[in-house]
Amino acid sequence: MSVLIFIIILGVLIFVHELGHFSVAKKFGIRVDEFAVGFPPKLWSWTKNGTKYALNAIPIGGYVKIFGETADDEALNPENKDSFLNKSRWIQAAVLVAGVAFNIIFAWILFSISLMAGFPTVVTDENRANIQESFVVVTNVRENSPAYEVGLKSGDQIVGISRDEEVLGLDDITVNSIKEFISVDTTTLQLEVVRGGDTLDLSVDPEVGAIDDNNPAIGIAMARIGELQFGFFESFWQGFLMTGTVIKEIGVGFYGLLSEVFSGNGSLDNVAGPVGIVNLVDSASNFGFVYLLGFTAFISINLAILNIFPFPALDGGRLIIVLIEGVTRRRIKPSVVNAINAIGFILLLLLMLIITVNDVVNLF
Repeated sequence: MSVLIFIIILGVLIFVHELGHFSVAKKFGIRVDEFAVGFPPKLWSWTKNGTKYALNAIPIGGYVKIFGETADDEALNPENKDSFLNKSRWIQAAVLVAGVAFNIIFAWILFSISLMAGFPTVVTDENRANIQESFVVVTNVRENSPAYEVGLKSGDQIVGISRDEEVLGLDDITVNSIKEFISVDTTTLQLEVVRGGDTLDLSVDPEVGAIDDNNPAIGIAMARIGELQFGFFESFWQGFLMTGTVIKEIGVGFYGLLSEVFSGNGSLDNVAGPVGIVNLVDSASNFGFVYLLGFTAFISINLAILNIFPFPALDGGRLIIVLIEGVTRRRIKPSVVNAINAIGFILLLLLMLIITVNDVVNLF
């Protein structure tokens, strides 16, 4: 199910991205030869106003073929006014930036919808007034820990915990009270948790070493989580603010990762490819559909920032070429541009392969 959800999320986000390029290219009279959902083999297609619309069999993403995106003799012919390369530099830049812009706008919409419906979030002093109801929720379960062995999962609400005759009821439950209750000794605990509307009773034995070597623990992280909810118009404003905050945090994180790489301290531990994201989707889905919408918005912004990075074959790399040509007022030799983009594409594939292998290794 997590793999299926991931495929749907990825397909939707890439569709939105390509829709941005497509819409702006059409707006400025650039010929778009094909707009496809998924990758071949082709299942169904039709042509309208010179553009072939296709539905393909492999449901991971999609693509748009813009005339002149790749430099050749036909695209460079000045008589072909509908070529991307024969449009002004600012129009070319607008087409390239449109995919990123659509991903950010889409994230804003998803955040806003989530906040209207009630977005699960950690309760803080700042947002407490807009929280409807809150529970202590398991946010992470360490592999091979006592909690992991008995089937405790991220997203489980802890509504009761007891040891022999000692009981900690819902009114007394906080993150700190649960930690203190567990750390007393290694006597078997009875946990009452709510998962997907069902109440489950689990028995778990705390162990010294599950977290550290000082106190008994069962190997979980917890937080008090409630539904952050606003009215219709306020949701869009708060969604806008949330989008800006996430862009800033991802941008800072991306800058930090690059700094580590160039300083020789880079690590793949904080990077996730398709396999790693599937695991994140699994955790996100445990918190419900609304949280999954927010997670999709987060991935959409990641996709936007990655694409605007000035690396060959990415939108950002192509944008740099357009800016250089605009400043110098000279077209860079097409063969050089094509070679740069081809090398960049190969390097991106190699990087994705390395990250995917690292994700698979981490599974074991």
